[in-house]
Amino acid sequence: MRGLTKTYSAGRRLGRARGRAAAAHQEPVTASDGIALDVARGEVFGLLGPNGAGKTTLVRQLTGLLRPDAGSVTLLGHDLVRHPRRAARLLAYLGQESSALDELTVALAAETTARLRGLDADAARAESAAVLDELDLTAVASRPLKRLSGGQRRLACVAATLVGRRPVLVLDEPTAGMDPVARRAVWAAIDRRRTRDGTTVVLVTHNVIEAETVLDRVAVLDAGRVIACDTPGGLKAMVGPDVRLDLVWRRDPPLLDVEIAALYAAAVVAGRRWTLRMPADRARAAVAAVTSGPAFEALDDFTLATPSLEDVYLSLGGRGAGPERSGLERSGLERSP
Repeated sequence: MRGLTKTYSAGRRLGRARGRAAAAHQEPVTASDGIALDVARGEVFGLLGPNGAGKTTLVRQLTGLLRPDAGSVTLLGHDLVRHPRRAARLLAYLGQESSALDELTVALAAETTARLRGLDADAARAESAAVLDELDLTAVASRPLKRLSGGQRRLACVAATLVGRRPVLVLDEPTAGMDPVARRAVWAAIDRRRTRDGTTVVLVTHNVIEAETVLDRVAVLDAGRVIACDTPGGLKAMVGPDVRLDLVWRRDPPLLDVEIAALYAAAVVAGRRWTLRMPADRARAAVAAVTSGPAFEALDDFTLATPSLEDVYLSLGGRGAGPERSGLERSGLERSP
């Protein structure tokens, strides 16, 4: 991707009724602002950022569904700006919504997708059955997607995405709503395709735990721009050596204790939760202070974590002023030491 630029009018962003009245007072919104990225063959490449950062607009340009105002997209040697229809022959796209499949059964959704991707009837049926077995969906193969739970429905959409052996998978929140077993099955299936076929994956996610676990490289987006791009480890090294300590109190902490009062003064307080960032040696001393005496009796839980990708985003000047405003999934911050 080179110089990708896409601007929406104020009316388009606000909606028709409100847009006409307010467009004169609103500046156009640049959803992609000169984005330049390279994704290597066989790589799992992530797009991370808050809601409104421009991730979905970027993905729609990559998949040929949206024409950029300027810039180029070259996929496996094909110019997707000049020839957007070629994208359907080169990649499989799983968007956030897949309502077109809702009336189909799980088996028929996968089989129909395989036929649309060029397989004959027998091959489509065989590959569909294999993918459903791989994702443990055989038991619900005859049920329409609209009658499944949210996690099962999303898993069925992943199954339809995986048939047809496309060399590139573009996945927008593929495991949203899934339980841990289903998420593990999805990433095992994707990893098999990387090993067997050299499949490339572009992943859009808010889940920082998932991102840190599966991504080879990640681009952090904000306001339509790439503000950083590196391996997860490389990005986290930018934050520095400090660790994050979260304390959750069951009842009022003993603020008359000098050590606890000092922690309170340095913490970001949100209800019963205190959040502190400090060097590792100070964090060890803080943990010792809160896990002894009256403090321990008042303490409900604590977590100690090295910097996460969300910390990277905040340190780079993203729009969120704190974890609760960043738009990234908070579960990524609550990792065991």
